[in-house]
Amino acid sequence: MYAIVDIAGKQFKVAKDQYIYAPKMEGEAGSSVSFDKVLLVDNGGSVEVGAPTVNGVKVSGKILEHVKGNKVIIFKKKRRKGYAVKNGHRQQFTKVQIESIG
Repeated sequence: MYAIVDIAGKQFKVAKDQYIYAPKMEGEAGSSVSFDKVLLVDNGGSVEVGAPTVNGVKVSGKILEHVKGNKVIIFKKKRRKGYAVKNGHRQQFTKVQIESIG
C-alpha cells in the first residue's frame, strides 16, 4: 500500500515505515504530524485517485529530527569584468517516518 501526498507544495510517494526528507516544518522531534492532502492511494492494486484530493484518507507520521541537506555552491562570473561571486547554501529538511496510511 502506498500513497502520493502533497507536503508543502512537493509531492512524495510514501509507504508505511518509510523515511522521507520533507521541507522544514514546525514541531519538535518526537511529535506526530498528519497530512490531509492525499492525491492518490493504492491499496493492493485498487487505485483511488482524488479530484484534487482523496476524501477521508490521512497519512500520519512522526518527526524524527531536523537536518540540513548537502551544500550547494552558487558561482557567478562575468568574463572580462573582474566580477566573480561564490556563495553556498544548505537547505533545511525534516526527517519524517510514515506511521500509517488511511
